[in-house]
Amino acid sequence: MKKRRSVSEINVVPYIDVMLVLLIIFMVTAPLLKQGVDVDLPTAPANPLDAESPEPIVITVDKAGTMYLNIALNPDAEISSEAVVKQVKAALSREPKRPVMVRGDANGPYQNVVATLVLLQQANVGSVGLVTEPEEKP
Repeated sequence: MKKRRSVSEINVVPYIDVMLVLLIIFMVTAPLLKQGVDVDLPTAPANPLDAESPEPIVITVDKAGTMYLNIALNPDAEISSEAVVKQVKAALSREPKRPVMVRGDANGPYQNVVATLVLLQQANVGSVGLVTEPEEKP
């Protein structure tokens, strides 16, 4: 008389179905997640931010010199230079290691980015990064 052994196999077909549904959902929602002000960033060979670093403070400067701050109550609304200094200073007092980045429009005057850097200097920011698009390899 033979003993019957139970079959212990995992049926992976339902998991594959769930993964395909999740893939389709992420493919549809990923373009919708783009937020912020639309600027044409300059291209440069630069390293990406470290994944473990805290979310950076990003000041966006468009072609006209209008500034937007990602940590403001409304990140898509124009912000004054005084408010930039006050909010960045307050955010860095709570979290001093937080990186500060400037997104300047590639087609705007360089003066706009320099004025933003001066504001960040007034907010006692020690180090500022510039956001660029990666260069395309031919």
